[in-house]
This record gives sequence, C-alpha cells and structure tokens, in this order.
Amino acid sequence: QVQLVESGGGLVQPGGSLRLSCVASGRIFSDYGGGWFRQAPGKEREFVAAINWNDERTYYLDSVKGRFTISRDNAKNTMYLQMNQLKPEDTAVYYCAAGSQSWVYNVRSKRFYDSWGQGTQVTVSS
Repeated sequence: QVQLVESGGGLVQPGGSLRLSCVASGRIFSDYGGGWFRQAPGKEREFVAAINWNDERTYYLDSVKGRFTISRDNAKNTMYLQMNQLKPEDTAVYYCAAGSQSWVYNVRSKRFYDSWGQGTQVTVSS
C-alpha cells in the first residue's frame, strides 16, 4: 500500500484560505484516483472532493463547489486541496485517500479507497 501524509491544516478566520497537501510514498499515489474526506466531531466521515488520476476529472461535495479545488501533481506524487471562502461548518479533520481498483464505480464512497492519511485539522473560527 501507499503511505499518505497530509499537511497544511490550521486555524483560519471565516472567509480565509488554506491549501492542504497529501504526499504519497512507497509507490505512485494511485493508478485510478484520489480523494479528500473530512470528519467533524460527532459526525461520520464525509466525501469532499475527488480527482481521476488519468484524465483529471473532478468531483465535489455540493457545499464546497466553487470554493474548493482538488488537483494533483504526478511528478511530485502529491494531491492538493485548495480551500477558499472557508466557513465555520468546514471545520473538521481532513483526510486524503488513494483510490482502489474499483474507485471509478463510486468515487464518493469510503469503501473504494484503500490507503488513508492520518488527517490534518482545519478550524475555521473568528
């Protein structure tokens, strides 16, 4: 399995921006795709965004469309999540994940990711 390490979280005021990075080691990030999920206290881990590693097609949670942008850099074996216009409801631990061979069937489901990072905290508060 690939090892994933997130960075870039922190405390930011409402309306601010953060860029999360997810670096893969051990092998290439994925032959299929990658995704970002988040988990707020007392809530289930939810899908945020995903990207097809081959054609760069992207997918987003409705509430982050137009504010968040997922991207990847093959040369650096890294995936990013640019988060703009952050809101208090975006506060959560953010996890990156590498898609499995079946990823394409449902990019929004945790079941189709086989490697996960340890998470990075994002707090949006004034």
